Amino acid sequence: MIAVIGEALIDLVVDEAGAVVARPGGGPFNTARTLGRLGVETTFLGRLSGDRFGRTLRERLAADGVALGVPTPAGRPSTLAVADLGPDGTVRYEFYLTGTASAALDYAVLTAALPHGVTAVHAGTLSLVMEPIASAIERLITDGLPPDALVMVDPNCRPAAIGDRDAYLDRFERILHRADVVKVSMEDLDYLCPGVPAEVAATTLLGDRPALVLVTDGPRPARAFLSGGFGGAGGEVSVEVPRVEVVDTIGAGDAFGGGFLAWWSGAGLGRKELSSAEPVAAALRAAAEVSALTCTRSGAEPPLLSELAGASGWSANVVGG
Repeated sequence: MIAVIGEALIDLVVDEAGAVVARPGGGPFNTARTLGRLGVETTFLGRLSGDRFGRTLRERLAADGVALGVPTPAGRPSTLAVADLGPDGTVRYEFYLTGTASAALDYAVLTAALPHGVTAVHAGTLSLVMEPIASAIERLITDGLPPDALVMVDPNCRPAAIGDRDAYLDRFERILHRADVVKVSMEDLDYLCPGVPAEVAATTLLGDRPALVLVTDGPRPARAFLSGGFGGAGGEVSVEVPRVEVVDTIGAGDAFGGGFLAWWSGAGLGRKELSSAEPVAAALRAAAEVSALTCTRSGAEPPLLSELAGASGWSANVVGG
């Protein structure tokens, strides 16, 4: 059982012609849907509004087989993001967070909703800057999880939403002391360690405790930096990203993280195996294939497990047996 903690929101996608389309989104929401579509038992721990947008988010989770851990609607409007879509498929975001539903999750509700027998927890993105959910996530990860639960953190840094960079970095560092896997983009590394080469920045993150740092770089190779914990040798592995015709990149990083966790969980692997380069490389390849397929369609629409039947990283069909 994997629990995904964080925000669900509505992306208001604006194209070059000024047309606006409302799409379900939010990093943790997209990750939970990826896991559900890949056949992994998943619970989404996030607060949804009772408005029309909130009902749409709820329906989408249910359609993808994701359980809703906090079913009671918040008496607040849904969280919104305006996604400005460029001609090359890249996206620039502006966020409307204050007083919205995603923030309204405190520690008591979160810990009560944590599924029994949880084996892995994923958290990140805007939920690390909104209150009270940010404090609740920090407390749960640092002091409220079973010791054998694998923790994956995706900061998906959004500078436009971070009011106090120093406080944000302090919280992130505290969370890293219990994290096992950190998934970051090159943009994340540039925000977390400005002006530092990616290899050095990733190694710096490893020094704060994680066993593994995953780095994505658009169409360029995806890399994993291993700490050498659990008796491993450390080092770096990389895989090529499949070439695809990109429609947009919305949700690609979230699909990557979900794909990695889905493959890892489906292979029956846990925290200790994160020090082994061979399974890490296999999971990295599988994640890259999931992310690439997501880029071939409009909006955050990760693939179903059946759509990966011919992909080399999923040939063993480890998820679901």
